[in-house]
Formats: sequence, structure tokens, C-alpha cells
Amino acid sequence: MNAAIVIFPGTNRERDVAIALRKAAGRAPAAVWHGETTLPDRLDLVVLPGGFSHGDYLRCGAMAALSPVMAALRAYAERGGHILGICNGFQILTEAGLLPGALLRNANLRFLSRDCHLRVERAGTAFTGRYQPGQVFRAPMAHGDGNYFADADTVAMLENEGRVAFRYVTAAGALAPQANPNGSINAIAGILSANGRILGLMPHPENLVDPLMGGTDGEPLFDSLAQALAA
Repeated sequence: MNAAIVIFPGTNRERDVAIALRKAAGRAPAAVWHGETTLPDRLDLVVLPGGFSHGDYLRCGAMAALSPVMAALRAYAERGGHILGICNGFQILTEAGLLPGALLRNANLRFLSRDCHLRVERAGTAFTGRYQPGQVFRAPMAHGDGNYFADADTVAMLENEGRVAFRYVTAAGALAPQANPNGSINAIAGILSANGRILGLMPHPENLVDPLMGGTDGEPLFDSLAQALAA
């Protein structure tokens, strides 16, 4: 799997993603600065990692969505390329119009840094092939603007088309207000594009891919990609 990580001013999770990708695919991903106007050739995956691009001024991800590299990313998406946006990367994807909806301030208006539990709502994709349907796994969250919102028609479309990839749940897999601390509509934690090749999610599976990190709950996501996109 040939992967690239796009880095913006303020990105701070690129090394975590690189570790996860290298562990899964056996090769280091390329690093692409946001000011570039092209992506490397023969890519299987592009990742927009977490952080605070451009200091999260204006709306989170709004300035990054206008970066020179985004034209190349849109063209890559139009060709059917696979894109993963994590946390700030998810925010950038929505601001760029590559995924629907928006990420608003957390319901309690506070930055959240804690573990959460996610339930796999859509198995069998390039991102979730190594998870079982309904499987619950742990992932860290670290965001102030993770409250996913979309209008009623968009939410209905996502639900009806099976484009909700992950949902916030309790450790036992149940929906509950306390399991959805940022207040995301329908407890949505991650969504897919219409073709299933773009995934945006708020929590950080890349931070649980080795026992030394405290667990391997996030490893199947990257193993899924390595298996599905093996060069």
C-alpha cells in the first residue's frame, strides 16, 4: 500500500498516523506539505491527520480546505482514490465538500480528551474489513469541535445508504447520552462518501495500534486498508 500524509501548519498527528501505516503496510508513507500542488504518483491512500490546521482560526479546517494541495486531492477523489480524514482531517474534508455535514463545537463547549467507544456500523469497506459488524472498540478522542451535524435530509441519506461507519456507544455497545459527549447527531462518529472510498472520523484509532500505546483497538482499521489496497 502506497500512502501519503498531507501536513498543514498546525498538524500534530502525522507521526502517529505514519507509525500506524508503516506497521500495517510495512512501508513508510510519503509526506506532502499543504503548499504542494501535486500528489505522489501511484498512491493507494491519502491521509489527512489530526491537529489544529492554521491554528483552527475561522472554522476548524476552513483555511486548510483552501490550501493548494486540495485541488490535487479533489482530483484524486474524483479518480476514485481512497482518503482517510481523522479529527481535523475530517473537519477539512467537510469544509472542502468531500464529505457532507459539518463539525460544530462540542455540546458542552469544552475540549474533550478522553477515551470513547465506537461501534462498527458499516463493515466490509476498505476501512473496516478487519472489523466485525457491530464490533465495539476503544479509541481516544481529542477535539473541541467534534459535534457532527447535518440537515435532516442529509442525515437520512447517510443512514439509509449505510454511510455511517462508526457510532459513539458505551463499552457494552449501547447508545447512551453519556457515550456521546460531543453531542453528534445520531451519535455519528464517522461517515463514508457515496462510493465508500472516503472516510472521515473524529476519534484517533492511530493512537491504539500497539500494546505499548495501551491497546491495539485501532489496528484493524489500518490492517483493513493494507489488505484492501495492497500494491
